[in-house]
Amino acid sequence: MANHKSALKRIRSNETKRLRNRYQHKTTRNAIKKLREADKKEAEKLFPTVVSMLDKLAKNNVIHKNKAANLKSQLAKHVAAL
Repeated sequence: MANHKSALKRIRSNETKRLRNRYQHKTTRNAIKKLREADKKEAEKLFPTVVSMLDKLAKNNVIHKNKAANLKSQLAKHVAAL
């Protein structure tokens, strides 16, 4: 166990950030699933919000920027094909 005050604080803050990242990542995955199952009209409405969520995850290094780009591309193709 850590002995320094700063190390104890780092442990607490890391856990808080881990839980927040996990929540945001799971929420985004659920939104992607919802978009893939939606009809054309609903998918077009959901698409900008899902893209925004992916951009935020990539900006905060929760997912890699290339993964976000690949997901956005796949979703755009999916929505266009509906």
